Amino acid sequence: MQFKLIMAFVKPNITDAVVDAMKHAGATGATIVPARGTGIHEAKSFFGLSIEDQTDIIIFLVEEHVVENLMEVIQTAGKFEEPGTGIALVLPVDHIAGLQSQMTKFKKQARDKYF
Repeated sequence: MQFKLIMAFVKPNITDAVVDAMKHAGATGATIVPARGTGIHEAKSFFGLSIEDQTDIIIFLVEEHVVENLMEVIQTAGKFEEPGTGIALVLPVDHIAGLQSQMTKFKKQARDKYF
């Protein structure tokens, strides 16, 4: 089985909607990392102090054959058509350890897709 890592960078108020939509679409779980960042727009300031936007990084480990569908789910749930809501990207995964408990579900998803 081939796996990919999907990373979505979204505003905290969108995180739950993205995670819920992804789980409904077949993702088995997510890791959420609070972060802060800047975009192409200037950071807001308050009495001369810079205020950076809060961001959540949502990480999904998924089988390669479901990536396209899940990216569409993220784009819709994250409202990425609106400026400044977030981005998502996909990274290759070369090696994995610790997924033995989920292999049955992954194999069933693969069978359902092809049969």
